[in-house]
Amino acid sequence: MGMNVKNLEIAIAKGWQPNQYLTNMSMAFFQEGEYAARQLFPVCPVALSSSYFYTFSREDLARDNVQRKPLYGKVTPAVMGTTEDTYSCKVDQIITGIDEINVLNFQRSGTPGASDPRRGRVRFVTEQMNLHQDIIFAKNFFRSGAWKNEWTGATTANSAQKKFLRFDDANCDPVDFFDQRITDIKKIGRRKPNKLALGVDTFNALKINPYIMERIKYTGNSVTPAVVNENTLAQLFGLDAVVVLDSTYNAAGLGEQEDMQFICDSKGALLCYTTNAPQIDEPSAGYIFAWDMLGNGNYIATDQFEGEGGTHTQFIEGLISTDMHKCCDDLAIYMSDCVSAD
Repeated sequence: MGMNVKNLEIAIAKGWQPNQYLTNMSMAFFQEGEYAARQLFPVCPVALSSSYFYTFSREDLARDNVQRKPLYGKVTPAVMGTTEDTYSCKVDQIITGIDEINVLNFQRSGTPGASDPRRGRVRFVTEQMNLHQDIIFAKNFFRSGAWKNEWTGATTANSAQKKFLRFDDANCDPVDFFDQRITDIKKIGRRKPNKLALGVDTFNALKINPYIMERIKYTGNSVTPAVVNENTLAQLFGLDAVVVLDSTYNAAGLGEQEDMQFICDSKGALLCYTTNAPQIDEPSAGYIFAWDMLGNGNYIATDQFEGEGGTHTQFIEGLISTDMHKCCDDLAIYMSDCVSAD
């Protein structure tokens, strides 16, 4: 029978429960904000999955090789040495399925947005690949032991042991501390650091640090109060950008109890010099080498294909091929335990 108002009332009286999905909302916990990896290190597209790149000798470039010309003679040619480094991009994959029979309910109800199975699965795959990149970023760049130069937060500062007062210590002056670390990198690496990545707890501690609050307390008014944010810290530290690494993930395996954590060490910090785009004559602390594994110019690719006959299933595939490569230890300093333990 037709489902007019009268017949609908009769059906409900007999026990039928309507189960039409809402078309104007869904609960989709996609990541809010940007992922960390591509904010810190430039993406360098490469034609081969693995190959070499040149590293020029800093020792030769920084040495004064100019000599006094002898009468009727010439000086010894200066040496400009180079070495080689390698990258290797591996292909990672994710596949998720769509049941073609169940999808009819969504098609006929006109459900929009992430609750649409096809759109939702594509966004799920994209989200997973971004999440995967941040996890690789954290393992390669944002952890204790990743960089040669590392300082550790402590209750007592000791420069010889590379220990500093934690940022939630009332006696810690972060501006002075970062001024010194910027000078360290500039002296050895010949580049002034331009980016600072902060774990969430580190960022929160800097926002209420008394030395920082003292510096900005006269910059606000009743309409626009003084606020410590990423831009404020960048200006105080003399950097191009401060990035807060606040993306999260579930550390538990499938079937285990959920374990939500920050991907990057919430009590860490990374000060570094990186280029905004690949450069032939500029150093960078690190690069994200990216290989277009399908030959279409995209290092992140999605595809859709049919399942086996009789399954009435489609699959969404995601592919990504990168190598997050540390290129120069002298252009970065990692800081661990920036905040006291809870």
